[in-house]
Amino acid sequence: MLCAEVSLYPQKTNQASQIIDNAINKLSQQQVNYKVGSLSTHIDGSDEQVWNGLKTIFEEAKNSGEVSMVLTISNSAH
Repeated sequence: MLCAEVSLYPQKTNQASQIIDNAINKLSQQQVNYKVGSLSTHIDGSDEQVWNGLKTIFEEAKNSGEVSMVLTISNSAH
């Protein structure tokens, strides 16, 4: 099992919240568990599920322009 805590920071935009929401909503199409917090989203599942989820979030966010993504990955249960 892999766990990730991820935060997105869209750059040079006035629509950061919408970009973040759109990216997180893409996770519902993935086979991954996730919980949205006030500053970050917690994702857990198999290695493949988590990596695919992270890729999905970043790909969706970067479609709207420049974005920074900060994450912490752990293989221990939280």
